[in-house]
Amino acid sequence: MKKFIAIASIVFWSNFLLGNTLEVCPTCTFSTLKKAIELAQPCDTIFVKKGTYEEGNILIDKDLTLVGKNLPILDGNGNSEILTVHNNFFHLEGFLIQNIGTSYTEDRAGVRMKECQNFTLKNNRFLDAFFAIYLEHSKDGVVEGNFVKGHAKDEAGSGNAIHLWYCENISVLGNHVTGHRDGIYLEFVNNSHIAGNLSEGNLRYGLHFMFSNHDFYRKNTFRDNGAGVAVMYSKQIDMLQNVFEKNWGAAAYGLLLKEIHDSKIEQNEFRENTVGIFAETSNRLKINSNHFTQNGWAMKISGGCQEMVVHQNSFVSNSFDLAVQTSGTANNFDGNFWGDYAGYDLDKDGVGDVPYRPMKLFSYVVGRTPEAMVLLRSLFVDILNFSEKVSPVFTPENVVDNRPLMKQNVSIAENSSIQKFNEDLSLTSTSPITPEVNSGQVNH
Repeated sequence: MKKFIAIASIVFWSNFLLGNTLEVCPTCTFSTLKKAIELAQPCDTIFVKKGTYEEGNILIDKDLTLVGKNLPILDGNGNSEILTVHNNFFHLEGFLIQNIGTSYTEDRAGVRMKECQNFTLKNNRFLDAFFAIYLEHSKDGVVEGNFVKGHAKDEAGSGNAIHLWYCENISVLGNHVTGHRDGIYLEFVNNSHIAGNLSEGNLRYGLHFMFSNHDFYRKNTFRDNGAGVAVMYSKQIDMLQNVFEKNWGAAAYGLLLKEIHDSKIEQNEFRENTVGIFAETSNRLKINSNHFTQNGWAMKISGGCQEMVVHQNSFVSNSFDLAVQTSGTANNFDGNFWGDYAGYDLDKDGVGDVPYRPMKLFSYVVGRTPEAMVLLRSLFVDILNFSEKVSPVFTPENVVDNRPLMKQNVSIAENSSIQKFNEDLSLTSTSPITPEVNSGQVNH
């Protein structure tokens, strides 16, 4: 991936050196971006100076570099797509793209990349876009350091901040997305890399995978979304060192897994979510070295989940650590730290001498009668849970940690920060851009 980013940079600078330069401004030879694009030759660079350019439906079908100086504004006036790129070797940097406008008949975008490869969309800002960045049938591209802010009120009338459809080898790095339906959406996207992004305040998911394989996402933060991340109908997805926090709601999850296979969930931080991880019909998952704290349920495992390894995780101050909603599962829960474990370690090897049953009877009751939650802190519930611990009848007998840890692991995600993401990944630019007020256009 680093090699690919380096190659993309070489291609950009090669095009810059080989081509001519054109300038766009109200008093320049070219006063509109459309006219400059029309007369530009392949490999040319177009510099657009500060100002507002009310232009939409701009088609780019040649190798070009577009660079904004002092954040020029491309304004769609609420009724058109702005940039549609149908070519290879394209670079866009330094623009504020706004007012695309909602449409119920077409997926309008601020920037649409259609059947493109070897492109970079870097350090741009998008305000009030239906879809901000839309990639379709494209590959070998970088979407980096962009700020995207929408004002979505309902799912039907909103699009996604960064949308990928039928793509290959795309890097989505260090972006800040908020106020859309999904922050980042991938459908039929393979061998791609999602890293260092902040996705918050979106209606549905911070990140959403559908039918995508061999991807990984790491060191992202998903905060205060309808749900943090949904991974559906995919395989071999690595989910590493992310933060899932404050995803609250009746059907909110930090991480939703549906028909996911042969994937890793490691070194993540789940805090203050209704449910940290919810898994359904997912097999051969490795859920290791994660930290769960102050969630409603840390983990919920529904039917059809087999051969899962849940190992070296820390469960601290959750209302319920674990709920397994099916019996006869062939899953392994050994070697975790449980905040409620009251056993002992006589041989001082760091492992409890008494097995621990993490699923409480009251969790089983609430799963069938949600109204019973009002009894959560009552003495009756403590007695109920103790009786089930002594003689399990209702909870699955094989949901047991035979080697409970006496001390919790230090969460790697807990010590991470958005400001350090790009530095840690050795990316080619600085941390995600922070939006500034530009003539009253952007308010963060």
